[in-house]
Amino acid sequence: MTSTVESAPGAVPGLGFTSDSTQGPAAEPVLSVRDLTVTFADPRGGVPVTAVRGLSFDLAAGEVLGLVGESGSGKSATGLAVLGLHDPRTTTVTGSIRLGGQELVGATESALRPVRGGRAALVFQDALTSLSPFHGVGAQLAEMYRLHHPGTGRAEARRRAIAMLDRVGIPAARVRDFPHQFSGGMRQRVMIAMALMNDPQVLIADEPTTALDSRVQRQVLDLLGELQREHGTAVLLVSHDLGVVAGTTDRTLVLRGGVQVESAPTAELLAAPREPYTRALVGAALTLDSVPGTPLPTVDDPSPVVEFAPRAIGRPERWLVEVADLAVHFPGRRRLPSLRAEPVRAVDGVGLRIAPGETLGLVGESGSGKSTTARVLAGLQQPTSGRVLYDGQDVTRPGRELRRRLSREIQLVFQDPYASLNPRRTVAQTLDTPLRLHTSLDAAQRRERSAELLEQVGLPAAHLDRYPHEFSGGQRQRIGIARALAPQPRLIIADEPVSALDVSVQAQVLNLLMELRERLGVAFLFVSHDLAVVRHFCDRVAVMHRGRLVESTDRDRLFSAPHTEYTRELLAAVH
Repeated sequence: MTSTVESAPGAVPGLGFTSDSTQGPAAEPVLSVRDLTVTFADPRGGVPVTAVRGLSFDLAAGEVLGLVGESGSGKSATGLAVLGLHDPRTTTVTGSIRLGGQELVGATESALRPVRGGRAALVFQDALTSLSPFHGVGAQLAEMYRLHHPGTGRAEARRRAIAMLDRVGIPAARVRDFPHQFSGGMRQRVMIAMALMNDPQVLIADEPTTALDSRVQRQVLDLLGELQREHGTAVLLVSHDLGVVAGTTDRTLVLRGGVQVESAPTAELLAAPREPYTRALVGAALTLDSVPGTPLPTVDDPSPVVEFAPRAIGRPERWLVEVADLAVHFPGRRRLPSLRAEPVRAVDGVGLRIAPGETLGLVGESGSGKSTTARVLAGLQQPTSGRVLYDGQDVTRPGRELRRRLSREIQLVFQDPYASLNPRRTVAQTLDTPLRLHTSLDAAQRRERSAELLEQVGLPAAHLDRYPHEFSGGQRQRIGIARALAPQPRLIIADEPVSALDVSVQAQVLNLLMELRERLGVAFLFVSHDLAVVRHFCDRVAVMHRGRLVESTDRDRLFSAPHTEYTRELLAAVH
């Protein structure tokens, strides 16, 4: 979620922490960091990379400190250093980190073991990969409790786990369920319960709500803030979302390239940032007050001069995509052999239309059916029933020739730029594949076309022979966009293409997509949970809830006068 950044700490109704801490760093700190430097060795023997350089800050009991910056600024490296989680074989940590008077830098594993999960705890961004897939959530919480309370019996630890799950809103009946059986927001609740299982003095929340939709993000931050106030826990909140930082933190520290740029009370810093870099970050953050379709300022280009003509998409002579009464059902899971398994109605009676050159935003919470609908349009998921027309042809059961045409004219841009590129293939090989499959160009011409595609998305042709790991997240997403553009598609399905990117890189990618849309006339199905992004980029918006389409209208009408209570709730969660 991207929300307004002018808010004072605790001023966003129902969102985040409302800490009463006013003592700031002058009070006795529970966590004190001095001259912290984190350096990673180059596995190929090259020059080491310094991720954090000379960082110092204090964190008082009950205080919430925001640590913000772009990807690669050293935020997560700082959080991991506090708990001693860096591999000493490849990482050098110097300086001082004192937790309640105990020095953690250079401490032995036996000294750090009672600290991790006991006196200090960490909530990761991706709860699914952070929880064991082989054990029920209750067993994992009970294990955390028993590790820090030797001699505790299984029954007592289980009671404690059930009580903590209930505290975060998960019923006792689900204590045996596995992580994959929970939604993203519920898994994050489990992570919070585990982190607070032993009443830690310090809680490090590393991008805890980045991939969550606005309503679930609001619920998680409300919960985290409520528990933080009850236990008096000091919180280090790592985030690139200035909207989250505005509504949750007492102070904010800005990092760039591992170096502290500035630090101040959050309201003061966001209202009047002193440093140009901080001003650029604040300016790049989208809000519901941003003018739709205008170029966004970025850290590299704080005053973009490109202008796009006002978009006017009328009723077309022929729709590019028509979806009628679409349904996708998945087999249900029987909890008891005697019970009949009810199918899961992921999509139920959805109807959509997309005009040539139009951008349709598809929004809703996690599990609302957005991605399943997109997969049907891309030909990756067979519908249970309904009709899907592309350029007037039924594509629900396409033949070989139609399937080949669809694979050329409909392309995808995925959410995760790290997982969607093959790490074993160079950029040239990645771009060559669609050109080889869908064009008659020879090898030299394909290489030339690949270079043109890279330059089209703002990357130099000299990067063709690099591998994905040599690029930043924003650059990888540009490569994914270049791959989608290779066969000259008429429709691009972008599934959460900027949700994992920090605000400045998000602005760069959105500027690029708007420029390509104007220049190439390609249509977009833009799947997102971020309403500020959807308002800025899309012509029309369709809202999904529990597999059903609850509202579909033009952008301005939806954001000014939503018809359904559910849409009003989504908009309220952003403000």
